Amino acid sequence: MDPKTIKHIASLARIELSEKEESKMAGQLSSILDYVEQLGKVNTEHIESFYQITGLVNSTRVDESQKGNKPNEVLGLRLINQAPDQENMLVKVKSILHK
Repeated sequence: MDPKTIKHIASLARIELSEKEESKMAGQLSSILDYVEQLGKVNTEHIESFYQITGLVNSTRVDESQKGNKPNEVLGLRLINQAPDQENMLVKVKSILHK
């Protein structure tokens, strides 16, 4: 791997390398790319693809409202009432973004 490419990769990664580090990095990146090239030559034609290996399945439930639940019961009326500023069961807070 040539020094120009190493310098370009280092600038993309926002790191500064000494000349000694650039030389070392060139050797390491070359060996990594050689290994990836070897992997590309492996015959995977009859290998079945898989996307997860644990066998776990997402466990979800339907989001349904439960009979009798009102906003003040869900949010906790006591917590809402303790807020210094509130409106329509919402806690009002000061703006943190400025124009």
